[in-house]
Amino acid sequence: MFWTREQIQKLIKIFPEGQIVTVVDDKIVGCALSIIVDYDKVKNDHTYAQVTGKETFNTHNPKGNILYGIEVFIHPGYRGLRLARRMYEYRKELCETLNLKAIMFGGRIPNYHKYADKMRPKEYIERVRQREIYDPVLTFQLSNDFHVRKVMTNYLPNDEESKHYACLLQWDNIYYQPPTQEYISPKTTVRVGLVQWQMRSYKTLDDLFEQVEFFVDAVSDYKSDFVLFPEYFNAPLMSKYNDKGESQAIRGLAKYTDEIRERFMNLAISYNINIITGSMPYVKEDGLLYNVGFLCRRDGTYEMYEKLHVTPDEIKSWGLNGGKLLNTFDTDCAKIGVLICYDVEFPELSRLMADQGMQILFVPFLTDTQNAYSRVRVCAQARAIENECFVVIAGSVGNLPRVHNMDIQYAQSGVFTPCDFAFPTDGKRAEATPNTEMILVSDVDLDLLNELHTYGSVRNLKDRRNDLYEVRYKK
Repeated sequence: MFWTREQIQKLIKIFPEGQIVTVVDDKIVGCALSIIVDYDKVKNDHTYAQVTGKETFNTHNPKGNILYGIEVFIHPGYRGLRLARRMYEYRKELCETLNLKAIMFGGRIPNYHKYADKMRPKEYIERVRQREIYDPVLTFQLSNDFHVRKVMTNYLPNDEESKHYACLLQWDNIYYQPPTQEYISPKTTVRVGLVQWQMRSYKTLDDLFEQVEFFVDAVSDYKSDFVLFPEYFNAPLMSKYNDKGESQAIRGLAKYTDEIRERFMNLAISYNINIITGSMPYVKEDGLLYNVGFLCRRDGTYEMYEKLHVTPDEIKSWGLNGGKLLNTFDTDCAKIGVLICYDVEFPELSRLMADQGMQILFVPFLTDTQNAYSRVRVCAQARAIENECFVVIAGSVGNLPRVHNMDIQYAQSGVFTPCDFAFPTDGKRAEATPNTEMILVSDVDLDLLNELHTYGSVRNLKDRRNDLYEVRYKK
């Protein structure tokens, strides 16, 4: 195709940022031209003449939502230097900057004529995708994260090599936000706070919450969005029932749960922070004892989560029962999940949550030995990798000599990430000092998760073999 000076001048006039060149030693060796169109005009069959207005470019619509590529070429002497890929990277950045939905264009399949007598375009495209056939255009575009939306006929009437076929190729902008009357940029950096709780004697609930409020105040001073407390952080209150059996003492502790929830709700509102309350015993209407916790949002709402897998010791000493609730929760800054301690050692649970869009997994835990802690910690890091999410864990330290079955605790709280170039090489975003009472505050960037889902070195969620296996929640 031959471009006139007038056509290039018009493109530069109507959409200057959409026209780019590659220059080597003051010589133009490559060019990429594009216009903006409306998605509804190009989502189905169309021709090159139609989308370009017979190369008048009167179809350019600054209020459209698609960056449409109308030309890319590289001088033959400069091919093989990945110059075209650089121009496509610019197009992707431009698409994101202008908040456009996607990049689209009609892509030729110039090697198809060699196979046209043996296969239909659909099979040809699939074999190119499987790298059984090389096509100079389609192979490049597929490796550049474009996907084939459909096959069009007569896109370029004179394209004999492609047998008049073309692929409608599309690259989706994962950051696209549909326009609204009041566009508000979504929050992408979330600040999480962890409480590594020191077990010590408290005589009353007021004494306990004096310390709780101290930590909520401290974490909220850092403008944190979340604060996470450990599993059974309220265990010191069981000392009141030390003259009773272990199963009776834990039920005595459960009497505080409703009031603890109410106090946490008030703190969430007062300090403008979302609180994950760790966990505590709770007697349901069925009379059975469960290990539960609450997400207390700063807007005054709350939801309950349950421990599904209880440990042998929880069953033996306390008569605890496993719950059945498995949910993700929407908040004002991220979609989260909560798994209590032992539950994080069962990968099916977090996988179900990941399928619901979970971005941050919170894990309150209570472990007595380094062995037990290592199980929680190693599994938490695995959950971050396989579910492409952040995992936040918080536990207790110290000892409770006057509470049966709660003698010693060991913890090192932390924030874990997937392992890819945008994240720490060891998958550790932040860690507390082992066995020391403290808070830990860390930022996590949700945009990095979006990029990982689409462009990661490996894509654990996308590459699952759903044709071979699945994880289902039996309701």
